[in-house]
Amino acid sequence: MQIRYAVPSDLDAIAAVEAQCFPAAEAAPRTQLTNRLAAYPNHFWLLEEEGQLISFVDGMVTDEPILRDEMYENVALHTETGAWQMIFGVNTIPSHRRQGCAAQLLRRVIADARVQERRGVVLTCKAHLTHYYAKFGFLDEGISASTHGGAVWHDMRLKL
Repeated sequence: MQIRYAVPSDLDAIAAVEAQCFPAAEAAPRTQLTNRLAAYPNHFWLLEEEGQLISFVDGMVTDEPILRDEMYENVALHTETGAWQMIFGVNTIPSHRRQGCAAQLLRRVIADARVQERRGVVLTCKAHLTHYYAKFGFLDEGISASTHGGAVWHDMRLKL
């Protein structure tokens, strides 16, 4: 398996994986993925196996310490020199779940954030996933203000 940054020609595969991994109300539409990929491709980490996209993580960088719903849509909020690496999604196709794919990518995102001297990494997740992210050092800061997709989210933070 190989980890690399996304390029524009990856859009179809990224959109297909996103659609497999999230309910329609939570999945990023193709237009959002297109805009994100154009604005910050070096914050799209792809895990491939024999040329097939298996898993990916994406998110902007900002000086804001809290992941706000507006960030999913507004790529202008990305600040390459920002303090916090946001994670919008951790996506792994169903056939490759529970095989360490997401863990490989999360370790890479965290390592890159350290090298880039970020203050930390921020994400939101549902309650049943807080223990998973805790394995990487993320702390649950409680229920998020996010209403994304009509779900209840927890704010998770890893300080570096």
